[in-house]
Amino acid sequence: MLNCLRATFVSVVLSASASSALADADPRTVAYLGLTFLNTSLEPVSPDEETRLAMASDQLAEGLAGSGRYALIDTAPVASAAGRYQNLAHCNGCDTRFARALGAEMAVTGEIQKTSNLILHISIYMRDAESGALVNGGSVDIRSNTDESWLRGINYILKNRILRE
Repeated sequence: MLNCLRATFVSVVLSASASSALADADPRTVAYLGLTFLNTSLEPVSPDEETRLAMASDQLAEGLAGSGRYALIDTAPVASAAGRYQNLAHCNGCDTRFARALGAEMAVTGEIQKTSNLILHISIYMRDAESGALVNGGSVDIRSNTDESWLRGINYILKNRILRE
């Protein structure tokens, strides 16, 4: 179910990325492969958390595309193959292989880890598609398992790490 959420938002984001790509003459092409939810708490994944994962994924994609620095490309051609991995942020380079196959310059993945309802951690990874080197990204710990805290965490990484001047 969570892997399906990753693929679902990509088509929504493509229209936003197309208009922002026109704003910048040289945006870097990005294969955004979504976020993975890692639940290491003793609680089951709630429907609210599944919704938050989709919301956070959309927020990150919109932030990247809206910056004019990145042009998100359609990842549908690799969605089936990518869906076989539980966590594309740690799949021994599969993310960059997918990005190369799509003709992208960068692969973007991330994860949100829930330790408890009070402690969560967000990490975003931006890797060069050719070398696999980590070229950008960031991480943040958040307190509170709410829509607001998840979005605040994504926005913090975008503003203070990925899009920082």
